[in-house]
Amino acid sequence: MPAMYRIQLTPDERRDLIALTRRGTAKVRTILRARVLLLADRGLRDAEIATALGVHERTVIRLRRRAVETGVAAALLDRPRPGAVPKLSGPQAAHLIALACSDPPVGRTRWTMQLLADRLVELQVIPSISDETVRRTLKKTISSPGSSSSGASPT
Repeated sequence: MPAMYRIQLTPDERRDLIALTRRGTAKVRTILRARVLLLADRGLRDAEIATALGVHERTVIRLRRRAVETGVAAALLDRPRPGAVPKLSGPQAAHLIALACSDPPVGRTRWTMQLLADRLVELQVIPSISDETVRRTLKKTISSPGSSSSGASPT
């Protein structure tokens, strides 16, 4: 193992990591990372730590590097994960919901996802949107906690 990834915890860091592993209220990944760092501090090799904790050796190597480069506290935390930017902002989603709750167009008995998408573009709420994005947005709204439901299941 390269000397630049050697873990040497301070007494305070060691105490905090031990407390974290014993408390049992943190995320499992955080506790596992703390255990890796504690074993690394004892001088165990990467392969020994990986075998003892049931993780891949590469996981141990990456965690050592993170702890040395960013600090022990930062190494315990999950890094932000990339994700797509939401297609609809809050006001745009609210407009969609209001539109879906309004009366359907003349000659229609109900709104379809495509009709809602077309109307949002027509009203210049958003430059373009697919019917699938409309469906997902409405599904999130309907199935969100606190929303009322009649209890009837769709067939």
